[in-house]
Amino acid sequence: MFFRILNKFEEAIICILLVATTLLVFIDVVMRFGFNAGFLWSQELTLHMSGWFVLLGASYGLKQGSHIGMDAFVKLFPLGGRKLLSGIGCILALIYCGLILYGSWIYLKKMHMIGIELEDIPVPAWVAHSILLIGFTFLTIRIGILLWNIIFGDVEGFKHADEAKESMQIVEELSKEEATT
Repeated sequence: MFFRILNKFEEAIICILLVATTLLVFIDVVMRFGFNAGFLWSQELTLHMSGWFVLLGASYGLKQGSHIGMDAFVKLFPLGGRKLLSGIGCILALIYCGLILYGSWIYLKKMHMIGIELEDIPVPAWVAHSILLIGFTFLTIRIGILLWNIIFGDVEGFKHADEAKESMQIVEELSKEEATT
């Protein structure tokens, strides 16, 4: 239940950020080139929304298996070896996320204590930069789930996008459709 809510929340935020960023950039381009006017704050807001989009998208991409992986070496091993290497990879990734989370916490605490705002938007800098903590928390949860599934489930490692395999499947489907028509 918790993970379903987490998934829906993450997907909704990513969709909102994508639409909002696209609309803001489009409106700002039309304003600047069409009317020789624009918003002073749009560049800063776009930059921060992109940061939020990227860090939440990294977590979502891990869940969907849309990251491209270099696993040719890992695939040389039998199932047990692949699970072991993938588990080590997850542990190292969790250590990295832990370091980033720790550093983010210290950074955000100092930004909150200083109390500065963004340059063009009256928003506290620590609020805008809190994506570091939020994004890496989501990523840590995803990697933790993957490690759990490697240890206790039937998952052998990171799920990667295999564009060549997907392309070949599309070609085969198109060939079958042409043969039936």
